[in-house]
Amino acid sequence: MSEPVVEWRGVTRAFRAAGRAGRGKKLHALRGVSLIVNEGQSVALVGESGCGKSTLARMAVRLEEPDTGEVLIDGRPLSALNRRERREQTTQIQLVPQDAAAALDPRSTIGTSVAEPLVIHHRGSSVERQTKVQSLLAEVGLDPSLTDRYPHQLSGGQRQRVVIARALALEPRMLIADEPVSALDVSVRAQVLNLLQDIQRQRSLALLVISHDLAVVRTITERIDVMYLGRIVESGDTREVIAHPTHPYTAALVAAFPDPNPANRLQRGAPEGEVPSPVDLPSGCSFAGRCPNVQDDCLTIDPLIGVTPAQKGSACIHPLMPSRS
Repeated sequence: MSEPVVEWRGVTRAFRAAGRAGRGKKLHALRGVSLIVNEGQSVALVGESGCGKSTLARMAVRLEEPDTGEVLIDGRPLSALNRRERREQTTQIQLVPQDAAAALDPRSTIGTSVAEPLVIHHRGSSVERQTKVQSLLAEVGLDPSLTDRYPHQLSGGQRQRVVIARALALEPRMLIADEPVSALDVSVRAQVLNLLQDIQRQRSLALLVISHDLAVVRTITERIDVMYLGRIVESGDTREVIAHPTHPYTAALVAAFPDPNPANRLQRGAPEGEVPSPVDLPSGCSFAGRCPNVQDDCLTIDPLIGVTPAQKGSACIHPLMPSRS
């Protein structure tokens, strides 16, 4: 059985609320989230903007620290590692950013940008780095001759391939792709997603894909975790969860999913109302105010998902009955 590369155990993260109305209050970004990504596994983390997906991802590379709970790499808590060990461990996990244009220095050539991690971590000689850069560009489907070009001379799809190449430079064991195709034209999205899937399989990488779009994750991930207001509310096999959601929020996401076959779409309307404020959290289930199946006990009981990563489950005390066709 494959071992976990990264594990988040009951992590919480709150930020100081902005503005006069939020003075003295906290914005609860993550509320006791647990998640595991195993070696060679592809996992989707989906949910609406602001639900805490990116905050969770940033913890794995120490761009954010949990208030409580812990993040483990290869079974070792990051908090227990010394500075040298943390530096080495976090090179094993690389982020593929959402906006490649913003991630690339406009004053640096493509070759310089891809080689940057190798320079920072003192990997190889100058000649060896040049050879490595050309190999990485070829791996992501770019002509090595592009090394002397600048980001503005490339298309959006090409720039996204460049940041993927840069993320692979240190031979990581895991990639975290944060909304990897949201800034791209529809015509090139499938190409980039197929590239990520091919790289993940060829290198046996762990892959965490963060998205708000089920169409992005449906075909390239094997497991899905659905987040709502700082918590995971449903988890399981990607195709199983999308085909037979048991949490009303997941069902609403699926209902809004533009599947070309109407028979594959659940005929449930999108939830009404607004997402509750992460500053003033409601009592009971945080989805109760928008749930079409709300009952009295939903207003007082705060359900937790309570499953292991090998199981399927949802944080709902009145889960939907999966439809079987």
